[in-house]
Amino acid sequence: MNLFSAMEIAASGLDAQRARMNVLASNLANARTTRTPEGGPYKRLDPVFEAVPIQERFADLVASAATQRSYAVRLAEIRADETPPQLVHDPQHPDADERGFVQLPNVSVVEEMVNMMTASRAYEAGVTVMQTVKGMARSALGIGG
Repeated sequence: MNLFSAMEIAASGLDAQRARMNVLASNLANARTTRTPEGGPYKRLDPVFEAVPIQERFADLVASAATQRSYAVRLAEIRADETPPQLVHDPQHPDADERGFVQLPNVSVVEEMVNMMTASRAYEAGVTVMQTVKGMARSALGIGG
């Protein structure tokens, strides 16, 4: 694996965590949304990621035929969580049913905050990888001079 491949992999991780943060922000922003265009309460969203082989030059593939392939990460889809909504008794709410229950989104604010902290740490790790690779490239350039 060359330095550019390492940067490409790290960049894909940064992009994945940015997308994850966007989904988490949407979940948190809609934690109390009881009406959507589809009808009913907001449904929590989950990002689904997949590993994709990085595109390498042919010479790199020939030289490293005996080694493992390298994979980047890509957002495959954003899927709605089909967990049933929370039922809360609030007869004064405009969306309450005839029994006084309101369907609230299936979003746990605590779980989303934990996921956000995890995504933030993963993003920081990706930035550290990028800085390390950049330092390695700088050191390699200094060898000849």
